[in-house]
Amino acid sequence: MDTRRDDSNQTPDRHLDIGELDPDPFVEFQTWFSGAREAGIPDANAMILATATADGVPSARTVLLKGTDETGLVFFTNYESHKGRELSENPRAAVVFYWQPLGQQVRVAGTVERVSQDESFAYFSSRHRGSRLGAWASRQSEPLETRQELLSRVEEIDQRYPGDDVPLPPHWGGFRILPEMFEFWESRESRLHDRFRYTRQADGSWTIQRLQP
Repeated sequence: MDTRRDDSNQTPDRHLDIGELDPDPFVEFQTWFSGAREAGIPDANAMILATATADGVPSARTVLLKGTDETGLVFFTNYESHKGRELSENPRAAVVFYWQPLGQQVRVAGTVERVSQDESFAYFSSRHRGSRLGAWASRQSEPLETRQELLSRVEEIDQRYPGDDVPLPPHWGGFRILPEMFEFWESRESRLHDRFRYTRQADGSWTIQRLQP
C-alpha cells in the first residue's frame, strides 16, 4: 500500500503535495486503486458511471471496472441497455470511485469507445457460465412482467448452449473511457481536503493543478 495514504498519517497538519504525484495520471490511479484493493475494501473496482442522452439528460449507476491500460478504463455491459444506448448516441462519460475507509475519491471523465470484439470475447469467456447465460437472457433495461419470465429465458438459453460453450452475444461487450481529466481527492480535517486535477493537453501531455476544496 502507498505509505503516503496510511490512515495513521491523517493528522490536521498532514497534506498531499503536488510533487508527490506521478506526472502520469494512469500511474497515479494504479497507485490509489492498488491501495484500495490491498486495504481490503469490498468492490474497490465499483465506480459510479454518469452518461447522458444526446440532448443532455443525465443518468448514473454503478458498474465495475474490469481493466485499465495506458489508454483508458474498461467496463462491460449490454450495448442495448439504457447506458449502452446513451453512450452510442453521446459517447462521453464520467466515473467516480469512492473509497471511504481511506478517505479517497477519484473522478475520471472523457470520451468513450467500444473495445474490440476480441477483447469482449476474452472477458466474456472468463465469466461464470451463469453470468454468460444471463447476458443472453436479459434484455437489460427493458420492462419485465414477472421474474419467472426472465428465469424461463435463462432456461431456454441453457438448453440452447449446453456445456461450457456459450458464445458472445452480439449485443454485449465493453466500453473504454479515454480520459481527458482525472481528479484525485483526499480527505482532510475541517473539510480542507486535498484535490488535484490532471488535464490532458492537445499534444497528449498532462498538466496538474491543485484545486480548492
